[in-house]
Amino acid sequence: MMDPADDTLPTNGDRPKSITLKDVARLAGLSPITVSRALHNPKLVKPDTIARVKEAAAAMGYIPNMLAGSLTTKRSQLIAAIVPQLSNSMFAETVQGLNDELSAHGYQLLLSVSNYSRQKEEDLLTAILSRQPDGIVLTGINHHPGVRKKLLATGVPVVEAWDLTPSPIDIAIGFSQERVGEKVAQYLLGKGYKRFASICARDERANRRRLALEAELQQHGMAPIATHMATPPTVMNLGREGLRAILAEGHAPDVVVCSSDVLAQGALIEAQAQGIAVPDTLGIMGFGDFDFAAYTHPPISSVHVDKRAIGVQAARALIAKIEGRPLAGNVVDVGFQLVERATTRTVG
Repeated sequence: MMDPADDTLPTNGDRPKSITLKDVARLAGLSPITVSRALHNPKLVKPDTIARVKEAAAAMGYIPNMLAGSLTTKRSQLIAAIVPQLSNSMFAETVQGLNDELSAHGYQLLLSVSNYSRQKEEDLLTAILSRQPDGIVLTGINHHPGVRKKLLATGVPVVEAWDLTPSPIDIAIGFSQERVGEKVAQYLLGKGYKRFASICARDERANRRRLALEAELQQHGMAPIATHMATPPTVMNLGREGLRAILAEGHAPDVVVCSSDVLAQGALIEAQAQGIAVPDTLGIMGFGDFDFAAYTHPPISSVHVDKRAIGVQAARALIAKIEGRPLAGNVVDVGFQLVERATTRTVG
């Protein structure tokens, strides 16, 4: 165990000077270039040498200058991600999977939140690009017009997550929002529901699912559905307010489709507060298959998306692009599954 003496730390009067790479090299008994390689390009250095360097750096409190290392390797080891929100687990699980996979390969994650604003996403992207990340993860496929132009101009690898398109900026990893809406409509029609309502977040992807749901219902002769739009971030109380508003307008749905399990939980609580039996009188359908959905009373029917897998696959795709390895394809469909629980039932 290295234990540098007090006189090992360089000083400048009463104030210690910044520890340099040469100081670490002297304590480790290695050349500065070997220490630099161990810190910035460890694939070129033996594991025991890396351990000596890390021990010396930790003993001295040395913080590597990653910008200096990037001048040699042409890599910053930084991946940036922009997500709409972090106040529920919809995107948090994706971020966790992304971070875990990146960390396992020596990359750091820089995370920003756009609050569902395309303009803020572009502003964040401009600031991020100035830091020269090795890759970027965006949420969705619809952005401010300047976003695509800037990313194509820089050539930085990009993953657009949580959605699909045949013409991504670079790589798309997600699922079809429209197909979700269609499948939910088909499932509920198959259960016998006839009077539909919707509580939907004012979010582009959620709205596309809603429109696809409505289109599928119309093809089967269903009347236009009562809809309440909720302003993100989606919190449980918005689900309560949504169902309350729909009922106050005189609608009497036999099922309400919510754009997230958070809204569905709120609708469930409001139904129970008003003495409406779920699912006997009112069915409730969520989206996202959050951890709590299986443990409410009754448990919430939902749509499962492997949120963590989206993050893991995004990380793997970016690392492959950065390292010059070919991808099997630049559009990856992770799919989804309907999860039937006790808030829906066969009607009639």
